[in-house]
Amino acid sequence: MERLQKVIAHAGIASRRKAEELILEGRVTVNGKVVKELGIKVTGSDRIEVSGIPLEREEPVYFLFYKPRGVISSVKDEKGRKVVTDYFEQIKQRIYPVGRLDFDTSGALLLTNDGEFANLLMHPSSEVEKVYVAKVKGIPVKEKLRSLEKGVHLEDGKTAPARVKLLSLDKKKQTSIIELAIHEGRNRQVRRMFEAIGHPVLKLKRERYGTLTLHGLNSGDFKELTPHEVKQLRTLAMGKK
Repeated sequence: MERLQKVIAHAGIASRRKAEELILEGRVTVNGKVVKELGIKVTGSDRIEVSGIPLEREEPVYFLFYKPRGVISSVKDEKGRKVVTDYFEQIKQRIYPVGRLDFDTSGALLLTNDGEFANLLMHPSSEVEKVYVAKVKGIPVKEKLRSLEKGVHLEDGKTAPARVKLLSLDKKKQTSIIELAIHEGRNRQVRRMFEAIGHPVLKLKRERYGTLTLHGLNSGDFKELTPHEVKQLRTLAMGKK
């Protein structure tokens, strides 16, 4: 479910602030009833009219994007930096990223115009696993890798159990390549986890999101998800609900 003013704004009728004014003025109906409360939430099946005109909602679309490093996970940036939606200029729907990848992190990122789907995936109880490959400074001993598996203490609490695999190491350069699989999505979590064990990240890429991989995509490419892929993600996200 999404807030009514957000749905109106997303349909391109008005800005969210203007949509709030329309609601307060009694010019919006939901299923034939006038709504004057800003907190109300609606579903995709609700009939919404603004000033007597039915609201036409966009068809939901879902994309997997191979985000390059140096791109902002947003629809706009006040500093004029490149954002992920710059790669989707030919897409007419008003899409936005599901969660985010840091400016200096590359890899799998989902974009959609389906707010319910996005909220489901970003919910703290979501069971969607994300797999990262990190190049870190130094060569961690087994005990440190085990601590990542059990969970490490960060300033916002202990992390959930993770899967960890040492892929390769370079004794000369004193660096390691490590695969880390988590289902949480805290801010800069992977980087903070490696910092907590004393091995800061030098380079980071998200290789997999749920059942989706970057296979066949180059940096900056995207593909539309199939209905089956969308259903798989929904099922994974609802694992413990």
